[in-house]
Amino acid sequence: MSLILLKPNEVMVGKPAPWPLYDQNYTLLLGRGELVRDEEHLDALLAGGARHELSWEVPDNVEEERFSALEEAATGASGANGAKTSFGFDDLNLKSEDRLQLEPPAQLSHERFTVKVIGFLRGSSLLVSMPITANGLRLQLREKEKVVMRSFSGQNAFGFACTILKICKIPYEYMHLSIPGDIQGIMIRKAPRVRTRIIAAVRGSKSGEAEQISALISDISANGVSLESRSALGGKGDTLNLSFRVQLHNIDAYLSLKGIIRATFTTGQDGTAKPPLVRHGIEFQDLPPNDSVILQSLIYQQLIENPHMLV
Repeated sequence: MSLILLKPNEVMVGKPAPWPLYDQNYTLLLGRGELVRDEEHLDALLAGGARHELSWEVPDNVEEERFSALEEAATGASGANGAKTSFGFDDLNLKSEDRLQLEPPAQLSHERFTVKVIGFLRGSSLLVSMPITANGLRLQLREKEKVVMRSFSGQNAFGFACTILKICKIPYEYMHLSIPGDIQGIMIRKAPRVRTRIIAAVRGSKSGEAEQISALISDISANGVSLESRSALGGKGDTLNLSFRVQLHNIDAYLSLKGIIRATFTTGQDGTAKPPLVRHGIEFQDLPPNDSVILQSLIYQQLIENPHMLV
């Protein structure tokens, strides 16, 4: 899991912690729901570099906020229309090795765990890998228990409940979950998004001309981009100026656009030597009509020529 530093305004004295808090070595400092006792306790947590998991940085007592957190953490997506509705199983668009987040019964753990889709048989069961704790142990789930699953596909974030039908241990450990009937979702993207590797020159709106930083556009839509850099380019609500080239039907087009940072999160902290990157979800602002046409044409070109690049 990826951890970010706790901010002073994210917890309150006498209030339960909305997430588990860890130190930089992933040692648990305060469990989710445990109280911050007093000001000294809070100061000690902040001074000790307390961190929480980025994947679900919003308390899950408000359903709309859960889906908003999913958008920001999992994708860095830009823009949301908040249209919540019901979906069918096929809308999940599940494929082998897709990642889902599993929330176990509250009495077992308040954390969420990543599992992988193994496969499914419509009308029968959904097969997923067993959730593993931070200590490398299998989470002690039981058959007939209910779990809450969350996923992201295309333009939607989903949440649904399943019953554990069977836990299998041979030839490896996995679970059969019931096929969900009531699937809630929220549309969190306004446009299709495709993977890219485009180098952009970035300047903050408050920066001088000399303060130009190179960053990587890892995916793009007609409304925004996911921008990766070695360090944070700003905070939520800050404006950036982006300049980059795209190739449209073998013709180079140069774009100079303004965007607002809607989300930031850290990626690449997986225990390897690879340095972490900061991903920014950027929503374009005041997009000139000609640039909008270029972007939409680029997206449709990629969808036709390289459909596997759809995020």
